[in-house]
Amino acid sequence: MVQAALKLVLEPIFEADFLPCSYGFRPKRRAQDAIAEIHYFATPTRSYEWVFEGDIEACFDRIDHVALMARIRRRISDKRILLLIKAFLTAGILSEEGIDRRTITGAAQCGVSSPLLASIALSVLDEHFTAKWEALGPYWTRDKHKRNGGAVFRMIRYSDDFVIMVYGTRKDAELLKDEVSSVLSQVGLRLSESKTKICHIEEGFDFLGWHIVRRRQRGRNGKMAIYTYPSKKSLLSIMAKVRSITRREKHRTLADLLKTLNPVLRGWCNYFYHGVSSKTFNYLDYFSWWRVVVWLRKRHHGLNWGTLHRRYLPGWEIADGKVEMFQPQRVSIIRYRYRGSKIPTPWTSKFDSSVVPVA
Repeated sequence: MVQAALKLVLEPIFEADFLPCSYGFRPKRRAQDAIAEIHYFATPTRSYEWVFEGDIEACFDRIDHVALMARIRRRISDKRILLLIKAFLTAGILSEEGIDRRTITGAAQCGVSSPLLASIALSVLDEHFTAKWEALGPYWTRDKHKRNGGAVFRMIRYSDDFVIMVYGTRKDAELLKDEVSSVLSQVGLRLSESKTKICHIEEGFDFLGWHIVRRRQRGRNGKMAIYTYPSKKSLLSIMAKVRSITRREKHRTLADLLKTLNPVLRGWCNYFYHGVSSKTFNYLDYFSWWRVVVWLRKRHHGLNWGTLHRRYLPGWEIADGKVEMFQPQRVSIIRYRYRGSKIPTPWTSKFDSSVVPVA
């Protein structure tokens, strides 16, 4: 409760400084905005073709407390607030075995204020790459820089997941590894060598549950376009949840089963309905339907198909009284528009750049 109250005080102050390239755990922003920005810069007209997929090794566990507190002191001068933040950072974690593990570094992921504190630490990346972007000036000077063979970088970050879109060559993307590592070392973090990847947009990559790839369109003179699909990993994850929910012993009635299953299917579809998801939704609908039908056959072993169909599958749609099964195949696909710098914020005026005392 105290952490939540502290977050309410700190968030408007630091939101005034956070840059538009970060989207995670911020008001009025969502993962779809990050995907839309990648889509915007990867289109053939802009041709940010190389992708640097950054993965920070144990981000929440390794943030340096000294570096983080130094960044917080730039905006907060009240010593009581600073001591409170420091107390939360070093409070420790109670493990499942009942052991109190001290936290010398990092911010506990279970903490209410931890996402905000992580964003404060990771804003070093935002500031670095935004400064490089702004140093190139307006779009016409950037275009001149591109024509002269120069590389241009655009970073999109969602919490500790980020990608850097590169207008240039693979070598330009590879040089980013040392640069990003140097910036992250300021707050005690480092890149994961095994999980950090560089790929071309036509190879495709996964980000925030989506698979993003550029390929030729069908029936449009072979023009290239960006496609965003639910990733295979995301599909396998929701299928595993459906399997778990539809195990024979978990529910007494079909209504109980549907009341548990429907929110899971609806929530997954609400996240992915902005992408190229129709075929995936159809497959998920087919898979879920059969899982429930198999559950019914096992639950009512003595019923023949005719009775089962008449009682539980009217019109081949699964229902129990007023409770009907959610059907992913009926979800409409709506394109998500890139909002860029037009995303609204609850705090419209920027705080003064000097230190802000908090009482």
